[in-house]
Parts: sequence; structure tokens; C-alpha cells
Amino acid sequence: MTPLRVLAAPIAFDEESKIGSVLDRFNRSDVDEILVLDDGSTDRTPEVARARGAKVLTRPRRGGVGKAIRTAMDYARKNGFEVIVILAGNGKDHPQEIPRLLDPIVNHGYDFVQGSRYLPGGSFGNMPFYRRVATQFVHPLLFSLLTRRRITDSTNGFRAYRLSLLNDPRLDLTQPWLNAYELEVYLFFKAIRLGYQVKEVPVTKIYPPHELGYTKMKPLTGWWSILRPLVFLGLGLKK
Repeated sequence: MTPLRVLAAPIAFDEESKIGSVLDRFNRSDVDEILVLDDGSTDRTPEVARARGAKVLTRPRRGGVGKAIRTAMDYARKNGFEVIVILAGNGKDHPQEIPRLLDPIVNHGYDFVQGSRYLPGGSFGNMPFYRRVATQFVHPLLFSLLTRRRITDSTNGFRAYRLSLLNDPRLDLTQPWLNAYELEVYLFFKAIRLGYQVKEVPVTKIYPPHELGYTKMKPLTGWWSILRPLVFLGLGLKK
């Protein structure tokens, strides 16, 4: 256990076939509690998660990953946690690597730690060429130009941060346009621009086989969802 209270929150929607293996790969001593945030699944995701000993919060209907993360944040803050770790509930991220995210926060005073599959020591797999180009080159280049800081993996949702960061009045996570993937990019972008201590660490991200459900991101709307925070914030259209 770390000296800070840590909540790990896998975000899941219809991951009945995967959430059990995600939870099995946790080293339970790395965090104080595991909360599966179920974004309105229509399958047995909540039952499988509870059977593995995780606490489960289920939203009444699917609202998007941004809403799901906000729900996890609210739970963490109300229950006295100091750090939250966000990861995918479909097996893309490796819970065994959570200590890599926590070490800079616990031992070196960082506020926000971003996992990067593209740093030396990180790895990735089962990714189409177009997705690799977008996530390794296009988005990180635009993100780095706008934040004026070199970032290697700006779309990776595997990260940890101090919940005290959310007390900053210059952050507004309740904006309706942050309900999907936008929230992840928004929070990373703002943490840098507002001067918080931010660090990338190498992690693994392996997409599951197509027959098990490769990804739930839709090609056009999903990519606009992760691009528009850069447009809105870069042009000063949103706060």
C-alpha cells in the first residue's frame, strides 16, 4: 500500500468476457480499492466484476467514457481517496503496471502521470496501421504544439492523478461536451497548461482480438471526440 489512498477504476461497457481477466491481473496490494465503473452494460459485466471481489458502480444507461470517469472521480473524492488510476476494462491495459504510474506521484511529487506505449520500455500490439499513425504521430504532434511540451502518447487513457487537481476552479469537467473521449484529452491538456507537475511513463497497451471486441470507438465520431478538445482549447473556444 502507498501512503496515499489510491482508487483504481477500470471503465467498462459490455465487457463480460474480459473484465474478469482484467481484475485477475491486479496486484491487490498496489491500490486500496478497485471500483469497476460500469457504463450501463447490457450484459453480465457487473456480476462478473463483483464475483472477482471488485466494488461496482453501474450507471443506469450508457453515457460515454467521460461521464463514467466523472462518476468514478465523484466516488473517489466522497470516499477520501487521494489518487485515482483510470484504466480500460477490456484488457488493453496491464494492471500490473500501476506502480509505474503511482511512483512519480507518491515518491516524487507529481500531480498527473500519463501512460505511454511509445516511450522506451512501453509496448503495443494488435493495432491497425492507421490507428498507430494517428496515436503515435498525428494527435501527439498537435497536442505537443498546443501545450508547448513534447508528449508521446496523448490519447492513452491509462493514467493516474491526484484528486486535489480537480479542486482547481480553472478546470470545468461538468461541461456537456466532455461526456465522451473528450474528457481524457481535456484533463491532460489542462494539467499541462495550468502548470501541474506532469510526467509520462512507459506502459503496455495491447488491443484484444477482434472476435472479443477490438474497440468500441467509432471511426469518425470517436476520432472527432479526441480531436475537438485540441480545436476548442487551442482556439480558446472552450475553457
